[in-house]
Amino acid sequence: MSVVHATRQNHLLAAFPTAEYERLSPGLELVPMVLGQVLSESGGVMQHVYFPTTCIVSLLYVLEDGSSAEIGVVGNEGIVGISLFMGGQTTPSRAVVRSAGHAYRLKASLLQQEFNRAGPVMHILLRYTQSLITQMTQTAVCNRHHSVEQQLCRALLVSLDRMSGNSLTMTQELIASLLGVRREGVTEAAGHLQRLGLIRYSRGHIDVLDRAGLEKAVCECYGVVRTEYQRLMSDIPRIDPTA
Repeated sequence: MSVVHATRQNHLLAAFPTAEYERLSPGLELVPMVLGQVLSESGGVMQHVYFPTTCIVSLLYVLEDGSSAEIGVVGNEGIVGISLFMGGQTTPSRAVVRSAGHAYRLKASLLQQEFNRAGPVMHILLRYTQSLITQMTQTAVCNRHHSVEQQLCRALLVSLDRMSGNSLTMTQELIASLLGVRREGVTEAAGHLQRLGLIRYSRGHIDVLDRAGLEKAVCECYGVVRTEYQRLMSDIPRIDPTA
């Protein structure tokens, strides 16, 4: 069965009014997003923004010694490259594909032109940016105050919210890098969740067996971010592109 690709798989693009969408649509380019692909480096200026459809992108803060921790996640609900329309031009974070798939790429100048019209697209993007800031803030709190197991539950649920199905490709090394913890801590946390029957983990593949159980085991950070996103973006359509 061939894979269906459509711009409206991205919730922000689906929310753009017809006139605004028609101005931007000729510039939208479907591109494959490879696991580990770096979309932007800290301090760099992006030439394109990305609207993920079937991939997930991690926003990582990288320290001088090369260690990193995930501060945000962008999937089919959002856009990678908010600095381009927020006026900062560059960002202190690195954007890396952590779940392969596809996205629609748009030249930064085209989005900036539309944003500067101060119309519906600007208001949609600003609301999304507020929800992303909430996610980043809550992630920082979570990394400081909650257990590795709770952080792992949050990472799994955040991924499930941005993809179809209950199977994830995430090695222990990747998870440790995202959470900014030692691999041994991830091994222990994943093993405990598996013994509880919440997940099945094998050779970099995680199958979520009991999502409700994960939601009970996770800290409040997941719910705070999800509630804020729903409050800010409640009118954003989630369209099935195969319908």
